[in-house]
Amino acid sequence: MFISAYCPECGEECEHEVVADTRYKLVRCTSCRHVQRLKKEKTSGPIMVKTIVSREDSSMVCGIELMPDDECAIDDHLVAECGDEAFGVEVTGIECGERRVQRARAKAITSLWTRVIEQVVVKISVHDGKKTIPLYRECEGEDPFVVGDIYTVQGKRFKITQLKLRDGPLMRKEGWKTVAHRIKRVYGYRL
Repeated sequence: MFISAYCPECGEECEHEVVADTRYKLVRCTSCRHVQRLKKEKTSGPIMVKTIVSREDSSMVCGIELMPDDECAIDDHLVAECGDEAFGVEVTGIECGERRVQRARAKAITSLWTRVIEQVVVKISVHDGKKTIPLYRECEGEDPFVVGDIYTVQGKRFKITQLKLRDGPLMRKEGWKTVAHRIKRVYGYRL
């Protein structure tokens, strides 16, 4: 077997014959006959990272296929494989042994904690002047919600006044918008 490698005697990249292939590759230059040891390149395939997938009020243990040196961070969007099904998920937590971290390489990750973002249930609080009515709308994770727009959910028509995001901020300004999977709660008043 022949490979291309740098020869220190010739001072250039040239063809080498593989003499032995054990822990190291023992190669001989076909031009000057110089023999040297080369480190073997590590070739490792993808690994399956244990993943806890939350979907509203239930969780299941699944897996995400990553290369060992791939870096994963909180808020990354990935695809989790759960048996024959696959779900678009958002990373909400990363465990490396006993520690929780913000980012890590796949080979160091013990478990990923995620939530499904393809199909989500948006919680809505609609005030009618006397009481607040809780509503729930199942929708696609990328469906838009806009402050000031009018919606009808479960037969109740309302105008959105505020959008509470999962990562903290409250959107109050007319015209501001976000997608369903980022929403913690929608607030509005009944029309």
